[in-house]
Amino acid sequence: MSEHEAPKAEAAPRILSGIQPTSDSFHLGNYLGALRQWVDLQDKGDAFYMVVDLHAITVLHAPKVLRKRTLVSAAQLIALGIDPSRSALFAQSQVAEHPMLSWILECQTGFGEAGRMTQFKDKSAKSDRVSVGLYTYPILQAADILLYQADYVPVGKDQKQHLELSRDLAERFNQSFGPTFTVPEPHILKSTETIKDLAEPDKKMSKSSESPKGCLYLLDDVNVMRKKIKSAVTDSEARVAYDPENKPGVSNLLNIHSSLSGVSVEKLEAEFEGKGYGDFKAAVADVVADNLGPIAQRTKEILDDKAELERILDDGAERAASAARKTLFKAYKKVGFRPPRM
Repeated sequence: MSEHEAPKAEAAPRILSGIQPTSDSFHLGNYLGALRQWVDLQDKGDAFYMVVDLHAITVLHAPKVLRKRTLVSAAQLIALGIDPSRSALFAQSQVAEHPMLSWILECQTGFGEAGRMTQFKDKSAKSDRVSVGLYTYPILQAADILLYQADYVPVGKDQKQHLELSRDLAERFNQSFGPTFTVPEPHILKSTETIKDLAEPDKKMSKSSESPKGCLYLLDDVNVMRKKIKSAVTDSEARVAYDPENKPGVSNLLNIHSSLSGVSVEKLEAEFEGKGYGDFKAAVADVVADNLGPIAQRTKEILDDKAELERILDDGAERAASAARKTLFKAYKKVGFRPPRM
């Protein structure tokens, strides 16, 4: 390089993540555990975020409900701060390259290797119908990642095993057929306390909560949010203190307040020292309503313009397919296939 030649700009890292449209609304655990951090990450790289509707059909589903939930999921992501002009936002099923690469990777995966996935064991134990898709979906997830030559994949600890499979398959393919895939690095999402079920604070907050009062949905009416907080399980001590083992309900509410307000748990303990649970729950309810209420309102506004939302997803799918197609063509050539007709 001559002294007059400008140095080449380093390419921004590629970031890839997805979420399933398996509920009418994301919940607070989804938001604090992952989605809020997706928004921050789009400023740090070339981000691809998808609603993984292919993964959603590993269990019985209603087609009309799935179509609706896919749009609702996309609308919530935009309402949370995902900017379609900066990040490719799309529905996974619109990009045909995903299942096409998945088949190649399935043929590189050992049967025992797939069987060791702990999430398959957990999910199959809870279902009366266990499909082959439920067994192989970690390989489709690997295809999701490798198609986009992702450098970083933001995941929670529960998905780390799946990302390790993606890394193993990338390395195996590269060794067998020549350099093809970027070996992705895990971006373990910043440590936040796991948000617990409001009715059963010894369990993780989940859409499958046994009690409808246990899960705080982002699209709940603010009055419903307040009622759920005020009826949250605590204990008989009437003392606001952080003690997850002996006071799981109170500790969970402290985590919720702190995560949304930015006030440390220690300061909250001092603020509510000597006060009863009524005052404390009212304060938590206010913070929840102030933070989640605008998300619900913005989501509704986005859904009211369905044509624009579908245009955004179509545009995101075009951008995603353009990137995915290059990788798929390379993989096809390496394994000896003729180029696919796209």
